[in-house]
Amino acid sequence: MEETKAAISIADMARMVGLSRARFYQLMGTTFPWPVYSLSTRRPFYDEILQNSCLEVRRRNCGIDGKAILFYAKRIGTSAPVRKPRPVTLSSPSSSKVDAGYGDLLDGLRSLGLMTATMPQVAAAVKELFPEGVQNLGRGQVLRAVFLRLKRQDTGDSVVR
Repeated sequence: MEETKAAISIADMARMVGLSRARFYQLMGTTFPWPVYSLSTRRPFYDEILQNSCLEVRRRNCGIDGKAILFYAKRIGTSAPVRKPRPVTLSSPSSSKVDAGYGDLLDGLRSLGLMTATMPQVAAAVKELFPEGVQNLGRGQVLRAVFLRLKRQDTGDSVVR
């Protein structure tokens, strides 16, 4: 059984019983008890007695209203790891690593709806926007800048006659 604290928030209580906050809110009042409110801050919280009550509901699969409740089993290891944005390394246009980076950028541009972008256009835009390279920049930042540059370049207003 989880260790209880003197007071926890609704989100923490939902986490303790293995439910999302939205689902926990749906079950408050019928399956799980309502929280108590602090008079000074007007914030809801669960004290130790209510925490034990909620954990008992989860353990027994029987709500405070006496009705049986079925919970899905907790998923093991399915939480997505938090990923840091990958910096795009595009230092010299002649290396194959750069072509892979440009290909990644080109795929990103196409997923954003810019189907007319070509590899030379992407390379020129990256060279123009980031003359010192993009080693320390995130992939999303580079993709956004190149997208906006190429999108402005493709407008009817920018056509030279």
